[in-house]
Amino acid sequence: MTVVVPKISTFKGDIDMPHPSINAERLLAHIQDLGTIGRDDRGQLTRLAASDSEKQGRDRLVGWLEVAGLEVVIDRIGNVFGIWQSEDNAGQSPLMLGSHIDTVINAGVYDGCYGVLAGLEVIETLKEQGFEPARPIAVAAFTNEEGVRYAPDMLGSLVHVGGLDIEEALATVGTDGTLLGSELARIGYAGAVEPGFLKPHAYVELHIEQGPVLEREAIAIGAVENLQGISWQRVTIEGVANHAGTTPMAMRCDAGLAAARVGLFLRDHIARSNAPSVATIGTMRFEPDAINVIPSRAVFTVDLRDPDEERLQALEAALAAELRVIIAEEGVTATVERLARFEPVAFDRAIVQMIEASAGARGLKSRRMTSGAGHDAQMIARIAPAAMIFVPSRDGISHNPREHTDPADLIAGANVLLDVVKRIASGR
Repeated sequence: MTVVVPKISTFKGDIDMPHPSINAERLLAHIQDLGTIGRDDRGQLTRLAASDSEKQGRDRLVGWLEVAGLEVVIDRIGNVFGIWQSEDNAGQSPLMLGSHIDTVINAGVYDGCYGVLAGLEVIETLKEQGFEPARPIAVAAFTNEEGVRYAPDMLGSLVHVGGLDIEEALATVGTDGTLLGSELARIGYAGAVEPGFLKPHAYVELHIEQGPVLEREAIAIGAVENLQGISWQRVTIEGVANHAGTTPMAMRCDAGLAAARVGLFLRDHIARSNAPSVATIGTMRFEPDAINVIPSRAVFTVDLRDPDEERLQALEAALAAELRVIIAEEGVTATVERLARFEPVAFDRAIVQMIEASAGARGLKSRRMTSGAGHDAQMIARIAPAAMIFVPSRDGISHNPREHTDPADLIAGANVLLDVVKRIASGR
């Protein structure tokens, strides 16, 4: 990937002094560099949590943290922290920035990585400007945010806030049969420090939107005020395998047909409700998986999301009721396993207002938003005031090699983060 570095202009907004800016060339170079790590022979980018390729990414990040003069600390779940503190502020709780550097399979270069590298860039810029923070500032790269290799997603930040026991987390079995704890040790990122050792005064995460709203509305900055609740379930439907050509339709116990009915129900139910809920069947596997055999088993996942807890609960209840109907009508059985459940999150109003104020002062249009994706910020919000900053995603595409945000937007978001960090770290 080639990143073109635009010339930076200084906005003056409503104040007389020029606004300070991050080092745009350095930030974009870091994004480009990290984006080369984990590519296969076809050029596809994959850095699954605790994999060899993610180790390479972690090593690169740690090197940059050390060059910036930060104290590097790794906890037992593998979360990486770069901490800037002085003798004068060492007793204060830190302002924390960050995100993650693990990816999905065949990923883009910005998801998560942008937030970590922008956090590092803000700290480097402030140090170069001679800024003296009233409290420490830390940048974090949390383990297994994507949840592709190990479930649940956002695992590192969940453990950090005490939402999952560390021993249980380390014993998590991956999709490839590996144990998370063993893999962290193998790649050299099983730290000795207990998770949660660093309780933030506040947390701010900068991220690409991963949706189309900002680009379509020609808005530079999203001030994220809340985040959808998430319900993940695995459904197993058991039917009876039989010959596809000799078994009449009315005499079948077809697990595949029953599974298909679930997907159609969710689409139609949400359409009728006129709610912002979304539902996705992301994986599905049939047994015996033969073209001429009626499936005896269907195993699939259901991802339900809504920014309102009552609506999310109602959607879960509707799915359970429909499964009972399908069982009765199709002659199958079904079991449901809860994989993850996170309630909707309301972010800190004061930080959201700071984001809006910074955007306005820099002459950038902004709007308040709901995040449809899960982020580490929703976990950290359990223990500290938190908020997120979004920048536009071209065509709303993410989790895809076509994921793209224009350099000017990346720089604008990092400059807004810089403003917010200066305000919070100044004690104002």
